[in-house]
Amino acid sequence: MVSTARIERPLLYRGGSASTETMPAALLLPTWLLLPPPCYDTDPMSTRSESGQTNLIAIAVLVGVVIAGVWVWKRLSFDTQDYVIDQAIPMAFVGLVIAAGLWMLVRAFNRRRAQRRERAKLLAEFERATVQEKKLEIAFALVEVNGYRAKGLESVTPALRDLFATTLERALGDKQHRVRGMAASYLGVLNDRTVIPLLLKALEDDHAYVRSSAALGLGRLRASEAKEKLTTVMEEDWDQTVRSRSKEALERIK
Repeated sequence: MVSTARIERPLLYRGGSASTETMPAALLLPTWLLLPPPCYDTDPMSTRSESGQTNLIAIAVLVGVVIAGVWVWKRLSFDTQDYVIDQAIPMAFVGLVIAAGLWMLVRAFNRRRAQRRERAKLLAEFERATVQEKKLEIAFALVEVNGYRAKGLESVTPALRDLFATTLERALGDKQHRVRGMAASYLGVLNDRTVIPLLLKALEDDHAYVRSSAALGLGRLRASEAKEKLTTVMEEDWDQTVRSRSKEALERIK
């Protein structure tokens, strides 16, 4: 049974004074400690036993099929065996290849259709959103769902550009460097070269994550005017990730 003893816990207030609060000791325990112990039975063991029996049956059936196939093959005439080897097997292989190709096409079509539906949903949510933080969250998700491509986002590209640029410039708190970094890299997705000066400035940010993301954004834009700056960062930045991103960006620009 859980103890019903009561414990006095100090409470601190803004004025500096302290008081105590009496509460049951049970309320201080984690919830899972208050639950009754689980009851165990033999069901898991019986489940494993049934699984083992099923595997043995499947193996036995497979062996039986192989033996039956060999038995039937040996009783076929030589002409029939030649036909199977020369024509039936190649035709079956071609059929399998065609079926696999059709399955991949259908799967890709369904994936694209689901992507378009999700994109349309996010576009509508982005247009309706009024709170800056929510709008930024939807914008990040929108770029990701769209496969980091600008095509399909033309209706909101100016709004996305302004939102990401504002975030990169104004989200200056230490804990917001990841948000600024994402904004910098996603600016490169929009194919808007007007943001290149902003990304060049971000290469001098105090946070390595922001600098590496700015290099990624410049690489996505293939900003030839950033070659000199990226070369300097690649050679002199103290962070390895920043140097690597700068090198990748230079390779994409070439």
